[in-house]
Amino acid sequence: MKAAVIHGPGSIKYDTVDDPKLKEKDDIILKVTSTAICGSDLHIYSGGFPQPRPMVLGHEFMGIVEETGSSVTHLKRGDRVVVPFPIACGNCFFCDHDVPGNCEHSNPENYGPEGGILTEKGGALFGYTDLYGGYDGGQAQYVRVPYANYGPRMVPDNLTDEEVLFLTDIFPTGYTGVDWGEVKGGETVAIFGSGPVGLMAAKSAWLRGAAQVIIVDTLQYRLDKAKTTTGAATILWEDGAKDVVEQIRALTQGRGADVCIDAVGFEPDRSFVDRVKATVNFEKGSTKVLEACMSAVRRSGIVSVLGVYGVNYDNFPIGQFFDKGIVLKGGQAPAHKHIDKLLEYVVQGKVKLDDIITHRLPLSEISHAYDIFKKREDGCVKVVLDPWQ
Repeated sequence: MKAAVIHGPGSIKYDTVDDPKLKEKDDIILKVTSTAICGSDLHIYSGGFPQPRPMVLGHEFMGIVEETGSSVTHLKRGDRVVVPFPIACGNCFFCDHDVPGNCEHSNPENYGPEGGILTEKGGALFGYTDLYGGYDGGQAQYVRVPYANYGPRMVPDNLTDEEVLFLTDIFPTGYTGVDWGEVKGGETVAIFGSGPVGLMAAKSAWLRGAAQVIIVDTLQYRLDKAKTTTGAATILWEDGAKDVVEQIRALTQGRGADVCIDAVGFEPDRSFVDRVKATVNFEKGSTKVLEACMSAVRRSGIVSVLGVYGVNYDNFPIGQFFDKGIVLKGGQAPAHKHIDKLLEYVVQGKVKLDDIITHRLPLSEISHAYDIFKKREDGCVKVVLDPWQ
């Protein structure tokens, strides 16, 4: 089959690889009909998350069941499904507590309670390095899906792929940031990052009854997209975090936002000084967005961290955290927990997901797709790929 294979930082190729095969009785083989590039894929592409051997990337995909293992009970050949991005067994302690990203069984080689930088990681993820299970991902024509009795969800025939594809990751992830923020109605939610996850967080905030939604980004074209797809207020980050924080406080009677969501992570736009500091401290990336969230949130407010952080950092503002009484939540989104409810929102027409797509490309142009997404060229916000072109 054809697939997108990472060969090292900055090198992803359209390769011919072996077709996947059933390995366990509860596996399925999925013929992928649509897949997408996620912002977190860029962390592997940039080298921020190391992957020493070639691997098929991609954790946002859907398709048609091609083959089923003998113990798969609710799916059959020809069923059309979306697949949540965590690989989870469905019956361990953490799956039973609705945190499938911490599944105890899906990542046996590298799982552990510590959460180290290169050891004792969480549960497995599709196409997300050997540290997270080493499973090939869905930027391919076919993919093996383990634990198929727990993960895949059937989708209605009257909905297109593009209407439901983002139930795999970015919609549940954006919704999780709002859910962690305990939004019940009437709140101000400030979202840092106007990429796909940030846009889904904004849509989710409105669904949960937020009174005011603010999106912050360093690029005007992404904020323009936010206005048209979410109706949120926007702030351009151009003169540093202090100016952004002051604008958010001005919109909230001086208090700050009730909830701030970091939808950027450890690889934001950075100045030369920021890069030097990271080098001196042997750090990858920066916590500047998280720090801005902690300044912009009100006292006793909640900061949800959806952007990925893969290493530890010096000078974390623990004093500010304590003095303001901030609640800080983060981690892999529990996609399995929310996907059924979110699918119903789509079915009922309460939310539109496909309006964030800016590029529809064949999988054969995977190198170009990653390049424009990484460099944010040609107005790129979200790329959807056809594996059969």
